[in-house]
Amino acid sequence: MDESSVLWLRVAAGLYSIGLIDAVVTVLRRRESLFRIALAAFAVGALFQFVSIVEQGLAQGQLPVSDIFETMSFCAFIITASFLGIYYRYKAASLSVFIFPLVFVMTLVGALRSPVSTWTNPVIRSTWLVIHVVFALLGYAALLFTAAAAVVYLVQERQLKRRNTNPLYRILPPLGTLDELISKSLGAGFAFITIGIVIGSIWAFVEMGTGWIGDASIAISFVTWAVYLALVFFRVSAGWRGRKTAILSIVALFCCLVTWLEHAHQLRRFVQ
Repeated sequence: MDESSVLWLRVAAGLYSIGLIDAVVTVLRRRESLFRIALAAFAVGALFQFVSIVEQGLAQGQLPVSDIFETMSFCAFIITASFLGIYYRYKAASLSVFIFPLVFVMTLVGALRSPVSTWTNPVIRSTWLVIHVVFALLGYAALLFTAAAAVVYLVQERQLKRRNTNPLYRILPPLGTLDELISKSLGAGFAFITIGIVIGSIWAFVEMGTGWIGDASIAISFVTWAVYLALVFFRVSAGWRGRKTAILSIVALFCCLVTWLEHAHQLRRFVQ
């Protein structure tokens, strides 16, 4: 990939990161406090990404979709342009919770193609990896609380509908408390896992160069994050509650378990 094309793409990723911050803040605080700033940065980022794609296409003499990195960038731009058009027409701001993080991660992947020098300091390498693991574990723990609270919510809701007076069920937290716990743990977990996957992707890029995208643990991590993103979107924007949230939380928790098992296997190799 042409150096200036990569530069413009990385500038776009930096601007899209403002959208990611807006999505995280919206999930945690449940209000769109940074949306206008993020939307403006998103639009400017789209221009830089368009320049990157055109420049790369002219250099290659064809549509720049010859590998996974270029395809990710091109798809991210299509999603960005579609969202901007939909927002201009319908003012569908709620879609930003899903679109902003998705576009940022896809663009980040596209921008991590050109190799860079490897770690110059083993301490920095280890510290970067430890930070990634800590954020990932925090995210998994928050998702565990989300899934547990969602299941208890279902049990409590079912007993209330049946008007069950069994004293055992009276010790369960009220539905309002459980719903609040689900929202807070889900938001915190999404923030932790997103930070973890960004740090982990950059670490893998420096560690393995362009071959990082083919690593199984990286692929599984992105699938887990995508499931988590879907859970956040349906919870925050579509208003999912009760059974739907519980089922998707369990699916996301299962993905996290598979991800962690794969990571544990890879970590034994990297720390040696």
